[in-house]
Amino acid sequence: MKTYWISLYLEISNMDNLKKYGEKAIPVIKSYGGKPVVRGGKLKSFSGENILRTVIWEFPSYDNALSCHESNDYKTAWSYAEGTTKRTMFIVEGVNQEDIW
Repeated sequence: MKTYWISLYLEISNMDNLKKYGEKAIPVIKSYGGKPVVRGGKLKSFSGENILRTVIWEFPSYDNALSCHESNDYKTAWSYAEGTTKRTMFIVEGVNQEDIW
């Protein structure tokens, strides 16, 4: 079942660090089958905290998504932005389209 990484960026105090993170993280994420669905773009919030940026990656399975996040390569990539970026990030399994109709 397809699974999604959803990252809601609340604070970014150093765009250079975030860029370095992206440069390192994207190849790692893609190596686990990740495909970008949303990377920034227009955003209108209707409730909750102010979100500066939303990023969503689609993975072929929950195991792929979790393994990627827990990999040393991904953790190294995140270390570039961790101290200057505040985000809420979660992994959520999608639905089987045949089950909802």
